[in-house]
Amino acid sequence: MAEYTELALPEDGKLLDNITHFARALRRAGLPIGPGRVQTAIQAIAAAGFDRKADFYWTLHAVFVNRPEERQVFAQVFRLYWRDPRYLEHMMSMMLPAIRNVSEEKAAAAAAKRAAEALLDGAEAPDLPSQPKDSDETEIEIDASQTASTEERLRSLDFEQMSTDEAAQARRMLARLTLPVKPIATRRHAPDPRGRKPDWRRSLRAAARAGGELRHLHRQTPRTRWPALVVLCDISGSMSQYSRMVLHFVHAVANRQGQGWAKVHAFTFGTRLTNISRHLKTRDVDSALNAAGAEAQDWQGGTRIGGCLRAFNVDWSRRVLAQGAVVLLISDGLDRDDPALLAREMERLHLSARRVIWLNPLLRWDGFAPRARGVRAMLPHVDAFRAAHSIASLEALADAISDPSDHGEKARLMATLSD
Repeated sequence: MAEYTELALPEDGKLLDNITHFARALRRAGLPIGPGRVQTAIQAIAAAGFDRKADFYWTLHAVFVNRPEERQVFAQVFRLYWRDPRYLEHMMSMMLPAIRNVSEEKAAAAAAKRAAEALLDGAEAPDLPSQPKDSDETEIEIDASQTASTEERLRSLDFEQMSTDEAAQARRMLARLTLPVKPIATRRHAPDPRGRKPDWRRSLRAAARAGGELRHLHRQTPRTRWPALVVLCDISGSMSQYSRMVLHFVHAVANRQGQGWAKVHAFTFGTRLTNISRHLKTRDVDSALNAAGAEAQDWQGGTRIGGCLRAFNVDWSRRVLAQGAVVLLISDGLDRDDPALLAREMERLHLSARRVIWLNPLLRWDGFAPRARGVRAMLPHVDAFRAAHSIASLEALADAISDPSDHGEKARLMATLSD
């Protein structure tokens, strides 16, 4: 819910021009807004009026916002454009070079950078007055020729702090990532002339056909098969930006041949469980995620991890986990359900899967500790606990998939639970 202040509209103000510029800013921030929407917004404001600040906000919201993920961007652009009388000065300051203190700065609010860039499109930074040079001042030259490339910087940048252009480039980088997996050795064997184990059955059958003479010793080797990948992705409000990026990565994995996965199953959960596996088969990632978002009606809603895991264990576990599947659980662990229910369902999931790898974006903080009840209930029942807030964290996931000894940060955090 946005916060409002009284709208101080001047007598000679041009409200129609302001609404038009506001719509252009929303379009630059990523919302699909055309001229028809602008005309509809002007007609809606004329019909509803703007005497009450809440009416003005929700009238424009009803016209310009179609999907849940657009609400936060709209709220940020609205706050900067209509609420803050010094929004332009604030945004211009973002374009000026600044020296960061040693202490950690407060992170920008989600979508704030996108909103600021949308409103700053085409604007120029104000000129700064030149400072007289002190004759005793030592001039320091910095060689920036070895500065990291844009892609290297994006690898470590938090998904939630990316601008619109950075997020688009990050999605292109995610489309190139791979998630290879090693095959699973089975108890069945296949004929192999170079196999280490003799195939006595075939050898004796061949000897019987040759009058009882064992002329050739046949050999065999264990058969291998590829495991399935099951993704359980939290799409609640606190996970929206991260889950969108992870689903881009999962779509790339599902459509890339030769990585070894037998099948890729994907489920989203917030307040209910939704199977989006069939949508990932669509080659176009935007069409696939739009269809998945349309089916998952609880996008950016609340969180009931325990109830959703119970629905998965009852309805889907035997279908998708029967062949030793690897489970990727993407969630921050902030749950409203009963911790006992969550622990019970996590234990059941862990016993049914080959490996359960928990990706939590909150792990990006150095001071993260399992204080939340949901995190404490889930942590003992996972094989690995890793971060999932950047491209680099997803690149490191490939090592955890194929290495059974990789537990991420689980051991360290489990030690804090026993304290």
